[in-house]
Amino acid sequence: MILSRTSKYAIQALIYMATQPPGVAILNRTIAKELGASPTYLAKILQNLCKFNLLYSFRGNQGGFCLRENGKEINLLQIVLVTEGPGLKEECVLGFKVCSDKNPCLMHTQWSPIKQEIIRLLQYKNLEFLASEVLSGKKLVSDFPDSL
Repeated sequence: MILSRTSKYAIQALIYMATQPPGVAILNRTIAKELGASPTYLAKILQNLCKFNLLYSFRGNQGGFCLRENGKEINLLQIVLVTEGPGLKEECVLGFKVCSDKNPCLMHTQWSPIKQEIIRLLQYKNLEFLASEVLSGKKLVSDFPDSL
């Protein structure tokens, strides 16, 4: 499973926000500059994260985005499910419509444990932990999510 560019930007943006003081709104263009992303593309991603209650959005001169919850409360799986969709957990790796333990595809037996481990890892890693890695100087925001 390889994350889409949208998921990577979403994760990186939220990690960046988790490194900032709680409740402080951060401008989209500030985040985009930090990530080397298009502000327009990033704005769409952030608005979608607002729609799924991971962020607050504020308009005006003091506007921007901030985390809705404490970074400890938001894990990577929540973010990826917003950006990749709920099918992430159920879809067949080969794209077959019917694939389950009862009706496995050719790769199901090998892929299912790997997928479950990836889901567990995404669920275990929260923004607070990743932000602490950045704040300690061990990692840069741009190091994520490829180095998770």
